[in-house]
Amino acid sequence: MLLNEQQLLQILPDARPVAGIFLPALNQAMQRYRVDSCVRIAAFLAQVGYESGSFRRLAENLSYSAQRIRQLGEASAPGSRWRSLVPMADQLAHNPQALAEAAYGGRLGNDVAGDGYRYRGRGLIQLTGKGRYRLAGQALGQDLVAAPQWLETPEGAALSAAWFWADNGLNELADAGRFSQITRRINGGLNGAQERLLLRDRAATVLAQATLARAAVLPIASHTTMESYA
Repeated sequence: MLLNEQQLLQILPDARPVAGIFLPALNQAMQRYRVDSCVRIAAFLAQVGYESGSFRRLAENLSYSAQRIRQLGEASAPGSRWRSLVPMADQLAHNPQALAEAAYGGRLGNDVAGDGYRYRGRGLIQLTGKGRYRLAGQALGQDLVAAPQWLETPEGAALSAAWFWADNGLNELADAGRFSQITRRINGGLNGAQERLLLRDRAATVLAQATLARAAVLPIASHTTMESYA
């Protein structure tokens, strides 16, 4: 099933400035990684749409206020690195490099000072950490350790998201209706859970309507073709 621009904008109206640019990359990525049913596509678009701010935010800027750092920490899983940053929120506010090092330094494959910011969240699904960049690069034929900015292109953003989706078994979770578990695997917690769910439901409605419309047209097209040979 291929999306068209009208359907994409019905699901993510805030993507209007970039929808036409991202549509070919999205369709290519979803086909490659078997995001190929209404259920899978609806779940995928909801998650990548939320994570990327409707395709308008392809790199984590991390210039967060103290209040935002506390919100993210409190929404994350107990014992997580983000939860541990809450007491340092005032110190880390509006300091992206320091926040990235505090959140990601020394983990996720980051082993050199500055790696936390260099390999911060990028792409439609906010791929994070040198280790994950390396794995994605191997799968996609790109040296993402040397050139992480490729993840900020439409092709790189979409392909890396679909690769992560398939590599983490998210197609199967979508098939089973386990949407909250998908959110946890992507986000590490349930940040934005309600907004993601609303997007999923809207996408499911749009895709179902498109499927019904195609089904209604097919018999008419077939009848017309037979008459043309009479």
